[in-house]
Amino acid sequence: MNKNVAEARALVAEMAPLLRAVKGVEKVLCPPFMCLVPVAALLQGTDIGLGAQNIHWEAKGAYTGEVAAGMVAEFCQYVIIGHSERRTYFGETDETVNKKTAAAKTAGLVPIVCVGETLAEYESGQTAEVVSRQIRVGLKGLETEFAAKIIIAYEPVWAIGTGRASNGVDANAVVREHIRKPLAEMYDETTAQAIRVLYGGSVTAANAAEFFSQPDIDGALVGGASLKLEEFVKITQAAVK
Repeated sequence: MNKNVAEARALVAEMAPLLRAVKGVEKVLCPPFMCLVPVAALLQGTDIGLGAQNIHWEAKGAYTGEVAAGMVAEFCQYVIIGHSERRTYFGETDETVNKKTAAAKTAGLVPIVCVGETLAEYESGQTAEVVSRQIRVGLKGLETEFAAKIIIAYEPVWAIGTGRASNGVDANAVVREHIRKPLAEMYDETTAQAIRVLYGGSVTAANAAEFFSQPDIDGALVGGASLKLEEFVKITQAAVK
C-alpha cells in the first residue's frame, strides 16, 4: 500500500527505460489497484509486465470493495495471490488461495502464488509441514497444463520487511524439498521443474545475487526495495548475471 497515482506514474516513468535496458529476464510491476490503469498506459509497448496485488475468486456479484480477476485482466498479465500480509491481516487461507488461483486461470492471468512459514512455525521446525501444505492445498485440482504456468513465491514471513533475509542455501533447500517435491508428486518432475519459483523476503541489491545463483530459485518477489529506483534496477541486473 504505497504510492498514489501521481507518485506511481513518476516512479514508473523514470524506472521503465532503465528496466527496458535489462535484457534476458522477465520484469513485472505490481502497483496498487488505483494505479493499474495509469501504469498500464506507461508500460504499453514495453517488455515489462503488469500485475495486481490481489483478486476475489468470484467473477462478479455483491462483494462490495472486492475486485474480480476479469477486471484486472483488462490491464494485467499477472496477479499476486496469498501474499503473507493477506494471510496475516485479511484472513487469507490455503483454501481461498486455491479459489483465487482458479479464478486467475479462468481470467487468463498468471498467478504468483505465495507460500511461506511464520517466525513461530520456523522456530518450531514446521517449515516443511507448512510450506508443503500450502502448495498442496493452494494448487489442488489445477490441471498440469495450467500448473506449469504458475509462479510460486517462497516468502519466509519472518524475513519480510525485517532486514533478516534467509540465506541462499537455506532458501534453496526449502524450494527443492518442500516446494518442488510436492509439485512433482502432484504433477510430474518435468512440471515441477518448469514452474518458476521466486524468493521473497528482504531482497536487496546486496543479497539478490546470492539467491539468484541457487539452482532452484528462478527470481525474486521484491517488496520494499522495489520502491527504490536504483535498488530495483540493480536487482534485475543481478538476475541477468
